[in-house]
Amino acid sequence: MTVSELPKITKPNVYETARIRLTSPMLHIGSEVSQLSPFEYVETPDRVYLPDKDALAIALLKRGYLNDYIGAIERKESIEDVLDDAFGDNWNRAKSPSGQRIFPPHLSSRNWVEGNITDLRPMIRNGFGYLYIPGSSIKGAIRTAIAYHLLKNSKQYNAPVQVSAIEKQLRQKLDSGEFKNKFKQKFADDRLLMNDLFENFSLQYKHESQIYSPSLRTGPNTDFMRAIHVTDSQPLLEKTLTSKKGKKQKFNIPVVSEVVVSSHFSDGKAKSRASIYAELAYNVRAQFTITLDTEMLSWFRHKEGMQLPFKNLDELLNICQDFAQEQWNNEVKYWENIGNNRHNNKTLDFDLVWDKYYSKAKCPYSLRMGWGTGMLGTTVNSLFNDELRSEIRDTCSFKKAPGFEAPKSRRTVMNKQGNICYPLGWVTLKKL
Repeated sequence: MTVSELPKITKPNVYETARIRLTSPMLHIGSEVSQLSPFEYVETPDRVYLPDKDALAIALLKRGYLNDYIGAIERKESIEDVLDDAFGDNWNRAKSPSGQRIFPPHLSSRNWVEGNITDLRPMIRNGFGYLYIPGSSIKGAIRTAIAYHLLKNSKQYNAPVQVSAIEKQLRQKLDSGEFKNKFKQKFADDRLLMNDLFENFSLQYKHESQIYSPSLRTGPNTDFMRAIHVTDSQPLLEKTLTSKKGKKQKFNIPVVSEVVVSSHFSDGKAKSRASIYAELAYNVRAQFTITLDTEMLSWFRHKEGMQLPFKNLDELLNICQDFAQEQWNNEVKYWENIGNNRHNNKTLDFDLVWDKYYSKAKCPYSLRMGWGTGMLGTTVNSLFNDELRSEIRDTCSFKKAPGFEAPKSRRTVMNKQGNICYPLGWVTLKKL
């Protein structure tokens, strides 16, 4: 008896998944806590330590120094003297009665700051206390890139909203004084960008040989970004890798550094205001996974006929690259016109930033994300005319700068030697 050959069953290919290597010279993703007070960290000339607060409190109570600690907090003093008294010179290696490290190694950073740190801005950490890059931050940057691409190429995709229409509505909001409300500032263009570009879809999908078109109210369920899933990155563990040429290089180095907030006078000479001290990830090398549900993407039908701008991950990454180049062009234009200067007792020399980064016309990065990337990196504002952009900035910011382009200020990072070396937020995305 001959057994007939069973038909080969092919699993439908409905997902496209890629592992992405993310690299960045300098990155900061903000945490739920915007600033740490001096008693929440301890700085030494070499490192900045964040304590395990529970372990610290238990150990201080056991040794009879808890009231001294509380007193230092109330007086807004550094807690280092209390630590010296309680644990000795090697307080950074002290343990709680249960054996926990009070200052775990992964909660400390290299100190690049000359002088005292004030109001440290921490970077986001996962539940185990390790630096990482949330998938939501990556996806949010991708969403902005898509919005920019759709508006810039509105005729190609039959987008329901044009840049001129957005400018008109923003002008009306400015004239009516609506932008003076901080809450309304944040959501000023949500209806135009989120609803019309991302959420104004019906879903049509095959089931039992029928076509169903659920009458869903527009919102998160009808947002085509549902078809994209981005995981959190791996923890940014400090590591040393050896290249094929035998050269060793350190990656994912946590540092605390001075972030210079600079702009310029009308004659182009640089000026600055008070610096910011932030926890940063230097020389980042991490991985995350992005998945495109191609079947789900095919369900989305825009109610006004707009075409989706990508069908696969390569097209999506190209959209990100194009948006990065647009931002890069603006940065090149900005930095080539800045004159080095001494202002507020600070030497503002941006030659290293220019020579290493913005002297190149072609953007070597795929996306810009995180804190310090400004209006150009997190909005589609660069599509608007210069005058409107400046008015929006002046209305929404605490310090007006009439007659200057928007954004006027930039944030750059100093290295350990006190030189201004790094811009923030540029990342490369490479499929593995």
